[in-house]
Amino acid sequence: MTTTTSRASAAPAKQRPGDRWFSGTALAAGTMILVTLAAVAIFLIVQSIPGLTATSATASILTSDFWDYVWPLAFGTIWASILALVMAVPLSVAVALFISHYAPRRLAQGLGYIVDLLAAVPSVVFGLWGILVLAPAVQPVYAWLNVNAGWFPLFAGTVSGTGRTIFTAAIVLAVMVVPIITAICREIFLQTPVLHEEAALALGATRWEMVRMAVFPFGRSGIVSASMLGLGRALGETMAVAMVLSVANIVTFRLFTAENPGTIPANIALTFPEAYGTNINVLIATGLILFVVTFAVNAVARWIVSRRKEFSGAN
Repeated sequence: MTTTTSRASAAPAKQRPGDRWFSGTALAAGTMILVTLAAVAIFLIVQSIPGLTATSATASILTSDFWDYVWPLAFGTIWASILALVMAVPLSVAVALFISHYAPRRLAQGLGYIVDLLAAVPSVVFGLWGILVLAPAVQPVYAWLNVNAGWFPLFAGTVSGTGRTIFTAAIVLAVMVVPIITAICREIFLQTPVLHEEAALALGATRWEMVRMAVFPFGRSGIVSASMLGLGRALGETMAVAMVLSVANIVTFRLFTAENPGTIPANIALTFPEAYGTNINVLIATGLILFVVTFAVNAVARWIVSRRKEFSGAN
C-alpha cells in the first residue's frame, strides 16, 4: 500500500493543454531569437568574404585595402559613442534619481512622461535639430575653447566654421540615448527595497548618504545594463550622425576640427545607394565589424551584470 502510494506521488503531474501550448510557444520564441541571430551572422560572414579580401583594384571605394578603409570608420563609431556615453550617463542617472527620490509626485509623473516621449522622437528630427540649431550655437564655444585651451590635444587644430564636428555628433547621440538610460535607471531606483532606505535614514544618514549607501549599490548592475543599451543605440545610429557630421575619414582625437572620422552606420547609409559589385560586399563587411563590436559590448555588459547577480533585495 505504501509502495503504491509513493509511486503515485512520484508520478509527474499531468500538464493541461494550455500549459503545453504556452511552454511550446515560449520555447519557439526563444529558439527564433537564436535562429535569427545565427541567420544574420551567417549572412554577414558569407557576404563579407569578398569584401574582406578586396583591394582598390576590385572595389572602387577602397584606396588600398579593406582594413585601411574600415579602421577610421570603426574608430569614429566607437569614439563618438564613448563621448556620447560620457555625457549621457551622469545626466541620465541624475534625472532618474531626481524623478524617483527627490521630485514631488506630480512633477515626477510629468517628467517621467516627457522622458518616455523623448525616446519616441525619430532620429531624423534630432539630425535636423543638430545641423540647424545645435551646430551654429556651439561653434562660438568651440572657437573660444580652441583659443583659450588649445594647448589641450582634444581642443587643438583649426576650428570648424560650421560646427559640424565629431563632438556635435556626440552631443546629438547623447541627447538621443538619455531617455533610454533615464527610463531604465528610474525603474531600477524605484525597485530599491524600502527597508534598506529606511534603515539608512534611521541610522542618521542624509538623503544623499542614503542614496549612496542603499540605492546605488542595489541599482549598479541596472545602471551598467542601461548604459550598455544606450551605447548600443549610439553605435548603431545612422541618420542623425550622417546629417550632422562632416566626414574626412581620418583617425583623430580632435573634437572641433572640420576633418572628422566617419561612422560605420552613416557611411553605409550614404554609400550603399550608389554601390555596385564588390563595393556592396565591402559595405557589408563593415557591417560585420559593427556587428562584432556591438556583440562584444553587450557580452562585456552581461559579464559585468553577472558579477552583481548575487545582490538582491533579500540580502
